[in-house]
Amino acid sequence: MISLLYLYPVMKGRLYMIPVYLGDSGRELTIPGRVLDIALSLRLFAVEEVRTARRFLRAVDKSFPIDESQFYSIGKHSSPGDLNAFFDKITEGADAGVMSEAGMPGIADPGAMVAAEAHRRGIKVVPLTGPSSIMLGLAASGLNGQSFAFAGYLPIPQDERTRAIKELERRSSEGQTQIFIETPFRNEKMFADIISTCRPSTMLCIACDITTSTESILTMSVSEWKKVKISLADKQAVFLIGQKTE
Repeated sequence: MISLLYLYPVMKGRLYMIPVYLGDSGRELTIPGRVLDIALSLRLFAVEEVRTARRFLRAVDKSFPIDESQFYSIGKHSSPGDLNAFFDKITEGADAGVMSEAGMPGIADPGAMVAAEAHRRGIKVVPLTGPSSIMLGLAASGLNGQSFAFAGYLPIPQDERTRAIKELERRSSEGQTQIFIETPFRNEKMFADIISTCRPSTMLCIACDITTSTESILTMSVSEWKKVKISLADKQAVFLIGQKTE
């Protein structure tokens, strides 16, 4: 049996997956105080957006020593080699954090690459509790939460996107809720493509701006969605396709 002490030597620091607020309201409901305490104790971060990370830390504690902290930027084109200095500091004993632009790092976010590299280097990865628009949307949708899949972003070309929507609908007809997202400026195009492609009886949930003052989560059949007007421009939306539950 391999000892955990062997896998995670005492001299190495830990990598914390730090959740970030989804919006400016409802903060006290989304991230536990102890999680914030851990975030504020760190001085080494790998972040999707440095400006957002600094703003988050200052929002939690106005006196947070930004100038004494180090931030390494990560993106979809980043590679583990770009973070050698970051990981060297953890190997030497420094604890570090990973922060997404919003919500949970590592979920639809380049933080997954950082966690994967930490595992490769024998660094302990510690997930912290916080908001995930994907999971919160599913919880509130009324769709099947026993079997679900996250498809991320769908293709942009029209023919490819239509095929992708049809395939997700097919999978949903087998009882698996399908979850996907889109950039805010393409939300309305996505909505139009869904209701023009899916069967009238297919259930569609659109969860917008979760945990904020403009939060909206609504589940209806495609036929019902065709009867309403909805504005999705500039909103952070999660789309879920499923079948009516009894």
